[in-house]
Amino acid sequence: MSNDALPSVLQVEEITEGRYRVEHPAEDPEARNVVFSGQILAQMIMASDHGVQGTKEVKSIHAIFARAGRYTEPMELQRETLHAGRAWGSETLTAWQGDRLLSRGLVLLNTDEPDLIRHAAGLPEVPGPEALAPDPSPSVYPETETRTIADPKTTAADGSPALHFWMRHAHSFDSLAANQAILAWCEPGLLISLSMRPHADTVSIDDAHHTVSTGVIAHTAHFHERFDVGEWLLVSQQSSYAGRGRVHGSGSVFTEDGRLVASFSQDSMVRGVEHTLDPKRSM
Repeated sequence: MSNDALPSVLQVEEITEGRYRVEHPAEDPEARNVVFSGQILAQMIMASDHGVQGTKEVKSIHAIFARAGRYTEPMELQRETLHAGRAWGSETLTAWQGDRLLSRGLVLLNTDEPDLIRHAAGLPEVPGPEALAPDPSPSVYPETETRTIADPKTTAADGSPALHFWMRHAHSFDSLAANQAILAWCEPGLLISLSMRPHADTVSIDDAHHTVSTGVIAHTAHFHERFDVGEWLLVSQQSSYAGRGRVHGSGSVFTEDGRLVASFSQDSMVRGVEHTLDPKRSM
């Protein structure tokens, strides 16, 4: 699919220099009127790519989600350049709704260079996508199929709870940034529930936004190799820490033939509250 055919949620409209208007999905994925963190990451990547006009590619993005956005309000991004060199560049992207600052991202950009050295982590030994059934997930980019390896006893080598799922979008895109954006959109959604899994006697993801306050606070995505979201990708993630009202997790993303193409980490909130929350307004 060419860049001209990008979905509206991945198109950014520059309304003044460095200021972009972005669109929300046609449907609220969680029916809570809270803008999903993955959407903001994706749209920041697209705005950064627009700013450099393809002369560099996104190497990493680190975003902090300070306030919850609302799907009932328009959202804009402000891009500011920190550095624009020959090999590296860096920018900040700030998400606004009116005069409310929602999130700020720091984007590192680079140009492609030849290998001097090379190594990468290997693909985990898990069933391929053909051996698994499709499962719907509201936490991934629209029109993205997921197939989860649903073994509640899965752990990482260090004993941390782990989860693996395959994902594939219905289309391929010429735009490198669009591929990165769709993957980033799909990264944040399952780490909180994964962190709860060893504590089923205390908490459940069904308690989120009712009796337990949860939310993604910060997310970092690193892109190592180019990839096609229209082909199967394995997202392998683990929750390495839970405590003090916080959880931390990380993940790696592989192509079906075993290439490591991306990695990510995330800090989130999981804390008890003394009163019942309004799921359509609360974290």
